[in-house]
Amino acid sequence: MKKGKFIVFEGIDGSGKTTQARMLAEYLESVGRRVVLTAEPTSLPSGRALREALSGKVKKSECQMAVMFVDDRIAHNICESEGIRALIDGGVDVICDRYYYSTLAYQGQSTDYEWVKSMNLRCPEIQHPDVCIYIDILPEQSLERIAKGRDSVEIYENMETLTKVREQFLSVIHDLENEENICIIDGYREQNQVFEDVCKSVRQIL
Repeated sequence: MKKGKFIVFEGIDGSGKTTQARMLAEYLESVGRRVVLTAEPTSLPSGRALREALSGKVKKSECQMAVMFVDDRIAHNICESEGIRALIDGGVDVICDRYYYSTLAYQGQSTDYEWVKSMNLRCPEIQHPDVCIYIDILPEQSLERIAKGRDSVEIYENMETLTKVREQFLSVIHDLENEENICIIDGYREQNQVFEDVCKSVRQIL
């Protein structure tokens, strides 16, 4: 059986990656492919614990957060029924909203980058994507969209942090550009314009 493809969407909050991931899933299904849309943190116990920390309800250090993300990511990969690896091996395309690039961007700039990179990229139970689509917007554009779309914010959603994280995302992409297939797309445009570029990036791996 032909394996499915593993596609990851990344970007700072408000970039539109979640919308684009959903649009891509619908498109791939319309052309006859089997698709599962997933996200990190997951809905597994490890992901629920992470969401508590992200909301600020449970205080964790940045190193603890980095390890929690890796733990949730491993669980996301190896879950026998709906894990990334099982789905791909079964011929299903997996589209994931956030992956280890986010951990490298957030915890990688607040702890030790090489430590975070090693935990994620050298873990044999963490699958590497066929393509990572990074949707790029500026921090002020992010806050503008968050203010319009939500009543509450998470601990990382402020101008200072978003600026540092975007810079770190671009640094991560530069660091991994010879190892991974990463496409940068301008996200501050009409949804359909962004989606056209998303489809171009995905067609290269199908």
